[in-house]
Amino acid sequence: MKQVLMEPETVQNNEKKAVKSKLKEETKAIKEKTLSDLPGVGPATIEKLEIVGYTDMMSVAVATLGEIVDATGMTQAAAKKLIAAARASLEMGFESGEEVLKKRELVLKLSTGSKSFDALMGGGFETGAITECFGEYGSGKTQIGHILAVNVQKQFPGSVAVYIDTENTFRPERIEQLAKGVGLDATEVLKNIKVARAYNSDHQALLGEKVEDLIQKQGLDVKLVIVDSLTAHFRAEYIGRGTLAERQQKINRHMRDLAKIAHMNNICVYVTNQVMSKPDMFFGDPTTAIGGHIVGHASTFRIYLRKGKKGSRVAKLVDSPNLPESECSFYVETSGLKDI
Repeated sequence: MKQVLMEPETVQNNEKKAVKSKLKEETKAIKEKTLSDLPGVGPATIEKLEIVGYTDMMSVAVATLGEIVDATGMTQAAAKKLIAAARASLEMGFESGEEVLKKRELVLKLSTGSKSFDALMGGGFETGAITECFGEYGSGKTQIGHILAVNVQKQFPGSVAVYIDTENTFRPERIEQLAKGVGLDATEVLKNIKVARAYNSDHQALLGEKVEDLIQKQGLDVKLVIVDSLTAHFRAEYIGRGTLAERQQKINRHMRDLAKIAHMNNICVYVTNQVMSKPDMFFGDPTTAIGGHIVGHASTFRIYLRKGKKGSRVAKLVDSPNLPESECSFYVETSGLKDI
């Protein structure tokens, strides 16, 4: 009998497909475990947990003691027991670097439409992570948000983008232009972008938590969450040094919620950030992002956008866990981004 030998590349692709299939099955099995599987949890407690967004086992397992106590009214000892039971059922603990590498194969890369920008980001904007773009007004932060909302539907048909608008920057007319530029039906693209206007910082944080409802209750395939901009309301509401600690705590909580959504659902979170000038800086670029170290540490990738020569824009990757600091230039046109 003649033996057919497969090319090494074919074998490697089959192995990757097998790994992805296994990881998806494991993720599905985790999500299928419900709160009713927890010992000593009745319908009343489940209802209280679900009202504030704890709809599955994983959300309880990664919650803090104070959050569970506030949500259910139970004692600290009972809440501690509840969280421990959720973590035990999911077998949360250490895993090898090899297993983490295999899970990284599930990470998707969202294209900006610019080859140089995608190369800067190691292939595109990552899912399961928060990418922050900061820069002065007119640097292209909002434009990139609109472009990603369209391109994600080009790459992954049927996927949904969530746009949390804090500064009245979302423009459906711009989405129509971009959709036509990549050959998509503008009406269908707009249907798959869920927009919510945030009127204050508390409302903004609430909308961030509501993304989970779109996924769990409405069954939407959310691949992208855009917050434009992250710090506008916090900057306006908390004025002076006396309110700085409270402001930073609230931003930290909001960023942590976004990071949890990104990690648990393999979603790309894109946030824009405002900037200010440092008056004590005499040399170099005095521009710095709002939010300080809290936003800096919470963001997986940080991109500094600025205006370049002859109407171009420059993107500089200033922070990344695995990519070198670098920059690229591009033009923002009616149909999207264009490489120089």
